[in-house]
Amino acid sequence: MIIGRIIGTVVSSQKDERLLGKKLLIVRPIDLDGKDQSGYVVAVDTVGAGFHERVIVVGGSSARMAEGNKDCPVDSAIIGVIDTIDIEPDETSR
Repeated sequence: MIIGRIIGTVVSSQKDERLLGKKLLIVRPIDLDGKDQSGYVVAVDTVGAGFHERVIVVGGSSARMAEGNKDCPVDSAIIGVIDTIDIEPDETSR
């Protein structure tokens, strides 16, 4: 799993029929302090996430196990919207 922030959407008029009706979002990985990390992933949204929200993303076979993704050709899925993250103060500096 990774923690990320929604930074955009993907619109695709021609795609695998198993992806019809699925919302594709662009997610930028973030660290525990909320700072952007390099790269991005395109993920199927299974929870109704919105722009700039922090989310939990799973990949691989876990993405295909997410609600509504069985037998879908997906590699990443958004499975949660993060409300808060609580960690010990010195843990982020390790």
